[in-house]
Amino acid sequence: MEIFTLLETLEDLLEKAKNIPFSSKGIIDKEELLDIIKEIRLKLPDELKQAKWVKEERQRILVEAQKEADGIVKEAENRIISMIDEHEITRKAYDQKTEIIETANEMSREISKGTKDYADSLLQGTEAVLTETLANLEKNMGEALSLMQISLEDTIKTIQNSRKELK
Repeated sequence: MEIFTLLETLEDLLEKAKNIPFSSKGIIDKEELLDIIKEIRLKLPDELKQAKWVKEERQRILVEAQKEADGIVKEAENRIISMIDEHEITRKAYDQKTEIIETANEMSREISKGTKDYADSLLQGTEAVLTETLANLEKNMGEALSLMQISLEDTIKTIQNSRKELK
């Protein structure tokens, strides 16, 4: 290969260079040296030039891939944070729903009890009035009122049964 020949010529040129007195440095024909280097460069196979380009391209691709990977990781982190936030919001909504349902059930029980107590109170008052009316009628009316007495007693029993059903 001609490159090795040119390299040997370069070595010979350096070895034959005249030394500067009192030093290990030498004097070389600069133009001759540059001509040999140019020839070497021209004789270098295209594969070396391609290898250099591949190396540079590889580095560029690695940098680009790293940037893309960093972006994907960041996007995944943001997505995870978003999902955690959504989960927290959902959990809080379920907690609020449970609390609202419990409150509504408690209010319903209180309203139902209040309604039953009110109805019982009204029926108790009605029963007392009817019992007193019956007693007064018995005093004042005697036998003629026995039919009315039976009717009032039936009404009182109906009211008492209604009160029992409420409880």
